[in-house]
Amino acid sequence: MRALGNEARGEGRVYFTGGASAVLIGWRASTIDIDLKLDPEPPGAFEAIATLKDRLSVNVELAAPDQFIPPLEGWVEQSRFIERHGAVDFFHYDFRAQALSKIERGHAQDITDVHQMLAHALVTGEQLRDAHARLEGQLIRYPAIDPPAFARKLAMFLEEP
Repeated sequence: MRALGNEARGEGRVYFTGGASAVLIGWRASTIDIDLKLDPEPPGAFEAIATLKDRLSVNVELAAPDQFIPPLEGWVEQSRFIERHGAVDFFHYDFRAQALSKIERGHAQDITDVHQMLAHALVTGEQLRDAHARLEGQLIRYPAIDPPAFARKLAMFLEEP
């Protein structure tokens, strides 16, 4: 974050998702890549990322929950501030959206991550139910998602002990 903030040539926001959030909060020791969303994109961010990924030997991917599920209303306001470096603000992307996209995908590591989000009080089951209900009408725009299957996955996850 420090390096990207110092290298960027102007203001912007970086939203971390997935493993990056897990490592920063502390429920994972490492991640294979850093998934992020730039919005608004800090000028010079892509040049800085190209330099930094080689210098720091990290894989950086532009990936966020809104590529997999519809964006949640209020996701910007629900994204948690981490810190500011230079003119760049860093956030955890809305944990409701992170959790729902992980539940929809259903990989073992994703489900473990959502359990950790609940354990760290980053999201609640009620918030997930409410967010899912609000995005159901938009799922038609995401043809890879089977809406009834997504609803079942969420219900099954929330019923787990």
